[in-house]
Amino acid sequence: MSRMGWLVIAAVFALVATAASREGVPRFVPGLEPAAWPTADGVVGNHYSPLADITPENVGHLEVAWTYRTGDVHGHEDGKAGTAFEATPIMVDGVLYVSTPYSRAIALDAETGAALWAFDPELDRTDRLHSMVTSRGLSHWTDPERAAPDECASRIFLAAYDGRLFSLDAATGMPCSDFAGGGSVDLGEGVARIEGCRAQYTQTAPPAVVNRLVVVGSSIFDSHFADAPSGVVRAFDARTGAVRWSWEPLPGVGAAAQDGDWTPAGAANTWATITADAERDLVFVPTGSPSPDHFGGLRPGDNGFANSLVALRASTGEVVWHFQMVHHDLWDYDLPSPPALIELERDGVLIPAVVQATKMGYLFVFHRETGEPLFPIVEQPVPASDVPGELVSPTQPMLVLPRPLAPQGLGPEDAWGLTPFDRAACRSRIDALRSDGVYAPPSIRGTIAYPGFIGGMEWGGVAFDPRSGLLVTNTNRVAMVATLIPREVADTAAPATDGKSSLAGQAGTPYAVRREPLLSPLGIPCSPPPWGMLHAVDMRTGELAWEVPLGRLTDLTKVPTPMRWGSPNMGGPLVTGGLIFIAATMDRRLRAFDLATGEVVWTGKLPASAQASPLTYRARPGGRQFVVIAAGGHDGIRSSLGDHLIAFALPAPEALGAREAAR
Repeated sequence: MSRMGWLVIAAVFALVATAASREGVPRFVPGLEPAAWPTADGVVGNHYSPLADITPENVGHLEVAWTYRTGDVHGHEDGKAGTAFEATPIMVDGVLYVSTPYSRAIALDAETGAALWAFDPELDRTDRLHSMVTSRGLSHWTDPERAAPDECASRIFLAAYDGRLFSLDAATGMPCSDFAGGGSVDLGEGVARIEGCRAQYTQTAPPAVVNRLVVVGSSIFDSHFADAPSGVVRAFDARTGAVRWSWEPLPGVGAAAQDGDWTPAGAANTWATITADAERDLVFVPTGSPSPDHFGGLRPGDNGFANSLVALRASTGEVVWHFQMVHHDLWDYDLPSPPALIELERDGVLIPAVVQATKMGYLFVFHRETGEPLFPIVEQPVPASDVPGELVSPTQPMLVLPRPLAPQGLGPEDAWGLTPFDRAACRSRIDALRSDGVYAPPSIRGTIAYPGFIGGMEWGGVAFDPRSGLLVTNTNRVAMVATLIPREVADTAAPATDGKSSLAGQAGTPYAVRREPLLSPLGIPCSPPPWGMLHAVDMRTGELAWEVPLGRLTDLTKVPTPMRWGSPNMGGPLVTGGLIFIAATMDRRLRAFDLATGEVVWTGKLPASAQASPLTYRARPGGRQFVVIAAGGHDGIRSSLGDHLIAFALPAPEALGAREAAR
């Protein structure tokens, strides 16, 4: 089934429930239809459900309906890869399918959480090259030429972390024997420049499924080499696994520049989720940075389709239109979020639109069919580089509306500290670094990246409510520093041991790069709080409707911290019933916000931090609406780890009856 696939819209019979208990918990209406969650990002990347059993009035009655533990959790203490449970399950035909950090696929009864089957691709868990492993979800397809109980009439596609694409029978979890002659495809096969770095070619996003094609990108360690593997995007036949088309984001890579030979760039890969529009025969591909991230002297020009939203013809892979959001990227500002397909009303006409969130805090909005910007974009001059051999783009595209949702640079006057000493130290550090806006180029003395490498917006995406026209997204506000280290120094430098900085080799260039958060002597961000925010933008006008701090740091600090500080966050929002559900933060909480006001109206405690996006569904006719979240933490940001999949729901009808009888 395609990413434009199907979501059975929740409907009621002729009678509408008017009675509610005096506690505000709704009674359930027999006949309410099931409502699926067919892809990890909802229907079309918009993280929205029309279900409305759970509302601002009754959300306070949510309770844990069931919990399932995957068993896949690991810290980094023994030198092996840690886990990040970032997956959003899908729910199809009453079955919940989820992928674990070790790329195991698990099927559960969506009503009870009971295990149905599990498939293990037997990932190498001892590979020390990978500091962390993750998977963000699975995909589903129904073969129109088969029917149950035929083998693989319904399929689950799993893009395992080690770069294998599996086709599984949705009923049993067994590999489909007709797919590539054994159930899996090696996605590394045939990728240009992969020799010698096969282990650095991985998969983290669920594939996009459109008509009879499975479309995949890749996740590449793009700061390690100038000559990284190709970021090719490919479509495979959903039944046979045969390659149907390939698209290269860096055309001409490997050719000679006009002034002589130069080291070819690689990557520009698509590690975020691709969104499909089956009706228009389009897939929307958010591409990443060319390699290496922070020195581009060997890859002159704008670098092709890197850092671009690219609309490809789904049936052929032909480019229909594209827009590059960062020219000649030097900041690791790859496009991190699934494109969201929405409809905007202009002069009484509904316009098919696609929204792309970015690490810079921008929300770019385009006409889906033509690529025409639906809000003004202007090319603005940006600072030049002072690094020998680097030639930055003289301009970058910037939005007039919606306004940036993250600060666009950090100066000494912005320094923050918990104490006067802390603030003074931050001010002095900022003053010593290059800091002239969001597009200040990396430098040998060190350059502040603000927004940082984790955004702005990240991979959790956005949520859009078609009734109100509000688009909801979360942002990070933690400044980072990128320092270019001359090769002769970098090659003799000892590896970082503080756990806060990293040295990326950028082999084949004159510079390595050290990346680190900009912290005070107390280890607190020098950028002012809030460090995490939740925003609602009215997409009818492009204006900000409201914004509030998101999350707390209390679980880390072990002492209460102000709500106004917010929290760095990874994961995205869900909109349903006039509510926003979001976890994502460093604390162990799932929160519900009133969509209209941004007020927190419910908080649910979790056994671990949840760096994942929630989903919602109704599994059977007349059943309850569930909100489900993966609570497993993220070893890379040192949040609390776990292996829990938790379903929340309003009390079941029989429980309500018992409560009323007791009164």
